[in-house]
Amino acid sequence: MNPAVRVSPRSAAVLGVASFGGLMMLCWPLLLRAGTGERVDPPFLFLVLLPVVIAVVLAELNEGGLDPRVLAILGVLSAAGAILRGVSPGTAGVELTFFLLVLGGRVFGPGFGFVLGCTTLFASALMTAGVGPWLPYQMLCAAWVGMGAGLLPRRLTGRAEIAVLAAYAVAASYLFGIFMNLSGWPFIAGIAVEGHEGSLSYVPGAPVLDNLHAFLVYTLLTSTGSWDTVRAITTAVAIVVLGPAILAALRRGARRATVTGVVRGG
Repeated sequence: MNPAVRVSPRSAAVLGVASFGGLMMLCWPLLLRAGTGERVDPPFLFLVLLPVVIAVVLAELNEGGLDPRVLAILGVLSAAGAILRGVSPGTAGVELTFFLLVLGGRVFGPGFGFVLGCTTLFASALMTAGVGPWLPYQMLCAAWVGMGAGLLPRRLTGRAEIAVLAAYAVAASYLFGIFMNLSGWPFIAGIAVEGHEGSLSYVPGAPVLDNLHAFLVYTLLTSTGSWDTVRAITTAVAIVVLGPAILAALRRGARRATVTGVVRGG
């Protein structure tokens, strides 16, 4: 089945550059060279550039025009994802939005998955008053979740497909938590976790491996073993239980939305 949002070579290049730029915006603290004890302010320029980067990618993917039927499906899935996130706003790590991003990206392709991640998180932020400096990072990371699902091997079917999607959902859930932690960890001062001696705060000018170790321990103790694990479990279970039926429904909609024909003169 052809993807609903076609990704031309130029669009793929823009998507790759934007993703690399977004990754650098998340990982910059580990790469920053600063004097020991020197104050590091939040990169407000990144907060301005990141929405611009996302807008450029969306405009590039839309260059060929979105079929109204595909646009309608995007709107329905974005609204459904926003509602699911509203009724399960990450409480104890339970988030029902991610399985829909995975299934949507799987059926409609990586370009659609990228757009779906952006629009779903943006719509849910408006519904739940969750607009803030973290939103561009959430949109980008969710876009990666949808895009990654669209890049999985297309030949998989049946139980093998569900198994791979569930495994991908687990990995994506953990990576989403890691990246979102990385977006805010450098600006949390005096981090101390019960059961761990010493501070886990970001230290400007410290060796990369030292900061990386502190961050990984911080993530493991505060997020990975709790929020991220619950997110991974709930997303994988939702895919196993609801995935076959939703995939069938989405594929029926995709066939109707991407039907093409040739008009011949009489």
